[in-house]
Amino acid sequence: MIRVNGRVVPYEECTVEELVKNLQIDPRGVAVAINGDVVRRGDWARTVVSDESTIEIVTAAAGG
Repeated sequence: MIRVNGRVVPYEECTVEELVKNLQIDPRGVAVAINGDVVRRGDWARTVVSDESTIEIVTAAAGG
């Protein structure tokens, strides 16, 4: 089990890139943190999500 933005999700080994795609999130303007550590966009394809991880996925929004 992992937790994504506070929601429990069944664990299936994948990379950050695959997780974002599987969750059908448009990766443009997105930042991902695993257990409080930001994962650089260039590292998404090689960063594996571990069981019991807490993941935060945030999207930048324009405006003010």
